[in-house]
Amino acid sequence: MTAITVNPVLRVPPAAPAEAAAHFRAGLAFHTDVSDVAAALAAGGDPGFVVVDSRSTEAWDQGHVPGAVHLPTALVREQAAHLLDRSVPVVTYCWGPGCNGAARAALALAELGYPVKEMLGGFEYWVREGLEFETWQGRERRAPDPLAAPADAGDCGC
Repeated sequence: MTAITVNPVLRVPPAAPAEAAAHFRAGLAFHTDVSDVAAALAAGGDPGFVVVDSRSTEAWDQGHVPGAVHLPTALVREQAAHLLDRSVPVVTYCWGPGCNGAARAALALAELGYPVKEMLGGFEYWVREGLEFETWQGRERRAPDPLAAPADAGDCGC
């Protein structure tokens, strides 16, 4: 008798299409990405959300998304009501994919009654995609990292 070998990808079969659609739709309700936030902010006018940097003051001073509100994760419960309008959706970010500070800030904000999404990629990918950022010295921009942003196109086409 010959054993049937199943590759690691299909060892657990894909979900049914309707289940997959529900899963991915739900994910998009909780997350956005750097490119979408940047495009909404660049469009001019009110983007319909506020961006919150949930990192420390030292990290904020190193650089942050222009126009972001500085609200460290540890201070969300204490200061959110003074800085944010509960009727305006909030987009949180932290350092990058290896940090869960934005998720913890988003959780605290949601528990306080704010509509909230987390920006995937955080400040790391904001900078890696070549987007302008602010420091205490002014605005800066670095060349896009070709592993994080298309080298010769305005966007990734997603």
